[in-house]
Amino acid sequence: MLFLVVALLLLGVVLGAVAHAPLSFSVAAGLVIAVWLGVFALRERHGRRRSTSAH
Repeated sequence: MLFLVVALLLLGVVLGAVAHAPLSFSVAAGLVIAVWLGVFALRERHGRRRSTSAH
């Protein structure tokens, strides 16, 4: 429960910072995060395929 409270507090801080940042910065940061998550997902998928085929 404490983890949830801390996570919600951090989310509020981040959303508050985004509300005061320029829109172009927020969009650019969102795109960077989306690309990073996409690359991470592809690497995880590729790594799991390689490890399962070796067994």
